[in-house]
Amino acid sequence: MFKRIIALAKPHWMLLGVSISASVVFVFFNSLSIWLTASFITNILTDFETLLASQERLLSAAERTANETLKMWTNQLILGATPLETLKRLCLSIFVVFVLKNIFLYLKNFCAGLMQLKVITDLRNQLFDHLTSLSLSFFDRTRAGDLTSIVLNDVATMRRTFSVSFQKLLVEPINIITFMTLLFMINWRLTLAATLILPAAVILMVWVGGSIRRKAKRSSIQIAGIVSILQEVLGAIRVVKAFVMEQAEKLKFRRETLTFYRLQKRQMSLRLASPPVTEMIGVTMGVILLWLGGQDVLIDNSMEPEDFIRFILLLFSILNPIKSLNTVNAEIQTALASAERVYSILDAKSAIIDAENAVAIEGFDREVSFKDVHFSYAEDEPEVLSGVTFTIERGKVVAVVGESGAGKSTIADLIPRFFEVTKGAVEIDGHDVRRVQKRSLRDLMGIVPQETILFNDTIASNIAYGQSGISVEALREAAVAANALDFIEEQPDGFETVIGDRGVKLSGGQRQRLAIARALLKNPPILIMDEATSSLDSESEKKVQEAIEHLMQDRTVFVIAHRLSTVVNADLIIVLAAGKVVESGTHEQLMENGGHYRQLYNVQFGEISGGG
Repeated sequence: MFKRIIALAKPHWMLLGVSISASVVFVFFNSLSIWLTASFITNILTDFETLLASQERLLSAAERTANETLKMWTNQLILGATPLETLKRLCLSIFVVFVLKNIFLYLKNFCAGLMQLKVITDLRNQLFDHLTSLSLSFFDRTRAGDLTSIVLNDVATMRRTFSVSFQKLLVEPINIITFMTLLFMINWRLTLAATLILPAAVILMVWVGGSIRRKAKRSSIQIAGIVSILQEVLGAIRVVKAFVMEQAEKLKFRRETLTFYRLQKRQMSLRLASPPVTEMIGVTMGVILLWLGGQDVLIDNSMEPEDFIRFILLLFSILNPIKSLNTVNAEIQTALASAERVYSILDAKSAIIDAENAVAIEGFDREVSFKDVHFSYAEDEPEVLSGVTFTIERGKVVAVVGESGAGKSTIADLIPRFFEVTKGAVEIDGHDVRRVQKRSLRDLMGIVPQETILFNDTIASNIAYGQSGISVEALREAAVAANALDFIEEQPDGFETVIGDRGVKLSGGQRQRLAIARALLKNPPILIMDEATSSLDSESEKKVQEAIEHLMQDRTVFVIAHRLSTVVNADLIIVLAAGKVVESGTHEQLMENGGHYRQLYNVQFGEISGGG
């Protein structure tokens, strides 16, 4: 998982390269600052003549160790003719080194931070692009709250984590390697003793990190549950208040937040306990080395005081990057838990994809055919459609009627290939829709779904959705055809009125008419209306039906309706029952047959049919 995340940085390799280069330079000046600080302490505590004599010995030595070579170069930089001149050089050197160190620290952090922002932006865009490409079946089996939580919370967790972790991961390992190298150069025996204690810190980091990752994953799942409850309650707030369920929903929400709180508390306790424990391990190591090194200086005289000072300064300096890596490990485990959820979406495959040799169709000329179509939403679920066969001829109005659950809306979803048939075929002008490019197929269709979907935008933008360069005249014509112009002109800003989330500022009938106007503006050869007039009052419904009849010339209209009054004039009525076609014909033919359609008609218009 971490490799996949790092792979996201590849397009931004230049920023990564600059950041790594700046990190190396920063570590150099950081180490130099510690080295010069030790020199400063030594110069203050040591007689000046002794310093000069020590430098002479180093210069005249036939062979020098790496530590002695570094000390010689340092003395050449800072030693002057007098103690005051030496102090002046040393202070100036320390100032310049710290300035350069912080310049490269800023450059390193800025480049790493910018790369992180680009990576997270790319990831969020990639996630949204992939979500919009998935088939409807994915959204049917996935809670909207889970998806919202992943796109917002999990990606935000990754962003917060990698804004710090990327920077620390670049510099702290280099810091540790550099400090360890210097420590080995000064006294390899003491350094080797120090490394024997390090595995304890590493084991602690791995154990804590694994536990945090598991708890972080459970926390991410729990917050998705909280988001789901929030969305459900806010979306159904009228129902909640109508049934006086506020208290029950509050209790359910509090149970979820309490579980989330407990998970977060355990995760926090581990994360906060890790740094002090790591520091205590480091301090224990430091005290032991102070004791051993102090004996080398005071008793055995096998180590110079200057080297001991440098060793101790470097030793305690190395604890900070080790602690930082421990913190980074905990943060990374949290991010990896979120990344697993993000990639579970990115790895999801769309059930509806274009075939390798899919064709693009430019228009609709003859017919749409259902040939022995079977369909179920999952392999282990019963069939929704079973052996459905019929033909919709170009320019005809075809209605599908039946009781709830008969499979009417499923038929409407199979034509634009929102779902894939389990068996049989849906064909358009003889082309199996599975062999037709999705975009060209859906471009032929205008769809008014059963549930009106509008966006928090202007009325004009909602009607012209999916199309560009639409004139005001065209918008008005579509609005007139859908019987929507009157209420649009009554709005405060007319066509430029923002209608709120999902069109909340409009009535149900008004929202439905805007959806009809949107489909009509597209002017498609095939018009699919799934309960399209269900939210209209009788007068509006009549006007919309008149508009549809006027517009259906040389156009195929596919109507699904429970209200049989909307389909009596259809050229063909298909009657579904339990996923099968039980009757088909015109209204008059089906009424004369006295079959299933007649029974449905009598249920809705019993008094009329009885009078007849």
